[in-house]
Amino acid sequence: AWADISTGEFRLRDLPEPAPVTAQVLSSNNGETCICVICLARDAAKVEENLRAAGYARPAQAVRGIPSEVVQELEEDIRKQEETIRSLEKDIAGFSGRMDGYRIAADYYRSRAEKYRLLGTIPQSQNYFFMEGWVPADKADRIGWILSDKYGAHVEAEPLREDEVEPTVLKNNPFSEAAEGVLESYGLPQHGHVDPTTIMSFFYVIFFGMMLSDAGYGIVMFIACAVALIKFPDMAAGTKKMMKLFFWCGLSTTFWGIMYGGFFGDAIDVIARTFFGYTGDGIVKALWFEPLKDPMRLLIWCMLFGVIHLYVGLAIKGYEAIRAGDAVAFIADIVAWYMFLTGLILMLLPSDLFTSIAGMSFHFSPGLVYLSKWLAISGLVIIVLMSGRTRKNWALRIALGAYDIYGVTGWLSDVLSYSRLLALGLATGVIGNVINMMASMFGGGVVGAILFTIIFILGHTLNIGINALGAYVHTNRLQYVEFFGKFYEAGGRKFNPFHNVNKYVEVKEES
Repeated sequence: AWADISTGEFRLRDLPEPAPVTAQVLSSNNGETCICVICLARDAAKVEENLRAAGYARPAQAVRGIPSEVVQELEEDIRKQEETIRSLEKDIAGFSGRMDGYRIAADYYRSRAEKYRLLGTIPQSQNYFFMEGWVPADKADRIGWILSDKYGAHVEAEPLREDEVEPTVLKNNPFSEAAEGVLESYGLPQHGHVDPTTIMSFFYVIFFGMMLSDAGYGIVMFIACAVALIKFPDMAAGTKKMMKLFFWCGLSTTFWGIMYGGFFGDAIDVIARTFFGYTGDGIVKALWFEPLKDPMRLLIWCMLFGVIHLYVGLAIKGYEAIRAGDAVAFIADIVAWYMFLTGLILMLLPSDLFTSIAGMSFHFSPGLVYLSKWLAISGLVIIVLMSGRTRKNWALRIALGAYDIYGVTGWLSDVLSYSRLLALGLATGVIGNVINMMASMFGGGVVGAILFTIIFILGHTLNIGINALGAYVHTNRLQYVEFFGKFYEAGGRKFNPFHNVNKYVEVKEES
């Protein structure tokens, strides 16, 4: 099939020649060509089939009639619709005084919709219904009493069935409950297992502060969170927990900033030198030490915190084993690893390798050196003999134990992961100092002060945003990968009781 648009001649499949078809190009731009094709009604289907094969298609909104008249009708319809919209907007604005009532009604019908959705799942007859569900153990007696005494229901509490798993309810102190959202994003613990939120919350706040590590940023963070919590007391529960978490992280950041001597980088010293002619060696002093001047010292401390963090995770695993009554697992999987790892660490500290890397040396007594070797060898033997204890074949058991020893490399990589506490802390301080240096390049005077203020505000706002995000992400990683990897098994199902679905209205009961 072919067509000569300029002459209007077509030669198409299944049609006589010349084809009884005429065509005219209406427009052609941006790779799109619009044509008008006229043919006999009996040939319309075949002509359209040939056009589709050539890549043409009918307009998405085909109209009948003279195009200019159709356009005029559509424009008139648009004008009428716009007038209708303006009239309706005016009517809606007149109801602004009733917004509180509309919000109450919206919450009321939203809750009723949830109620009837639940009722549709309850087996019932004309006179009876049967309802089964979970309630917290400390509230079961009172709920049973209310249902039976007030509503005449027959209530029974039954033990857990073999195929059932209880939902999980987290209960923590006011400080630790702020970190429940972090745990929930990873996965809830199963009922009956350890809830690590309390322990995790302390490490979380400490590590976040070490990564952001600037007193000025910490003050901004905890003040902003405090203002938000006070000004918006009715915010969603999840949002409130996150605000509380960042409030505590802000306090931790302030503490570590004071320890490291960072307040918006070296802003105070730069301002004193640039605008007041200060020539001393620094106004703000680190209460502990400055990481930029002694990074290896901080690296050693970061790894020490990492070892403590990992040891605590292993201790929780040991607690789970004791509670399950598995003494063999406690000795073979927990105590043996404590002995092996502690012995290796005590053997490493007085070595020349550690001295060359850390720049500090340890000297142990002969008794402690002997003890470290004994611990490492004893732990090694127990791991080799007991890791594959479920196997009857001793050769296979020892092979599995030897392979398990290879897991010490995983411990090494986990400990090295805590170097991010150093890396992010240094990044925050270095970038802050660079921002201050850039801001002070214009010297003193009014113009210099104005430019300094602009660069200072913009630069440190960007720095606190980027590094706070980095501290949040990497602190989560240390919990999820290193800490939880030693003991935690998620899989719990959140307890989600029936409740009023209130978006605008908060109902409080007062006695």
